[in-house]
Amino acid sequence: GENGVDSRAIRVGTRRSQLARIQTDSVVMMLRELYPDLRFEIVAMSTTGDKILDTALSKIGEKSLFTKELENALERNEVDLVVHSLKDLPTSLPPGFTIGAICKRENPLDAVVFHPKNCGKTLNLLPEKSVVGTSSLRRAAQLKKKFPHLEFRDIRGNLNTRLKKLDEKEDFSAIILAAAGLKRMGWENRIGQLLGPEDCLYAVGQGALAVEVRAKDQEILNMVSVLHDADTVLCCIAERAFMKRLEGGCSVPVAVNTLLKDGQLYLTGAVYSLDGSDSLKETMQTSVSYPHQNEDGPNDDVQHVGITAKNVPGQAQEAAENLGVELASLLLSKGAKHILSVARQLNDA
Repeated sequence: GENGVDSRAIRVGTRRSQLARIQTDSVVMMLRELYPDLRFEIVAMSTTGDKILDTALSKIGEKSLFTKELENALERNEVDLVVHSLKDLPTSLPPGFTIGAICKRENPLDAVVFHPKNCGKTLNLLPEKSVVGTSSLRRAAQLKKKFPHLEFRDIRGNLNTRLKKLDEKEDFSAIILAAAGLKRMGWENRIGQLLGPEDCLYAVGQGALAVEVRAKDQEILNMVSVLHDADTVLCCIAERAFMKRLEGGCSVPVAVNTLLKDGQLYLTGAVYSLDGSDSLKETMQTSVSYPHQNEDGPNDDVQHVGITAKNVPGQAQEAAENLGVELASLLLSKGAKHILSVARQLNDA
């Protein structure tokens, strides 16, 4: 810290929600352990997505709903790094920013939380026309097809708000949430059913935390890069590259499932019509077992779909990115563009 990093506090930006705070605290805790001499302070702020609670996320049409305000603070040098849920970060970051760390992924699956009166049930045991709450087009599209006897309705708000709506009213029989969020909040006991890939593929980046920094801030970049979890990085690069090539966002149902085993990265990707009746799904794999070369020189800040991971072999990152692009191209060649543009039009309407 010759440039005086150790004499000032490192300011960490976060959303105000309880989950965001818990996630940020967990990252700061890891940093404090790694850098006991540094001071970290947390700067919490509200974002557009936290303020607009009466509209479906997919209808607001703004890609950076939960990130814009935080990035503005980063740009103005009011904070040095920002902690996000990776799935909130668009596949193309604004110029000047990069994801400097992706922490080890929590369980990426979706989970069903049931109304207390349906305790012990599963989705297929819910009575005909039971209402299930989710604000995600991706979840609704897959589950409508799989469980045609259920009705899916929008539910917004942070985790606390949604659970309150579920428990205190009779509007919903169950709601679908990311297992990772429930786990981090300490509410794992509320998970009534985990949805495996056969029921519901998850969102790109789901379950992983990302640390966003200024791309030119070498010091902070080096500091946070030790938090990278190589396996998570490779899975998320493939997922984000898939999404980017499809030009998907939260206004269309795009879903993935990744597995990294014995140096092979498997990526399953799918696109859906809004009601789930039309879909395309494929799986591809690639080898990502490359040795780490010292890639000093002009290449040391290569970004892959917005991620800078110097401590993960560059060839492996490239292979992961190519896998995502190729899988998306395969789906596009089979008609994914039509499915997605119809979904987008219907959603906009």
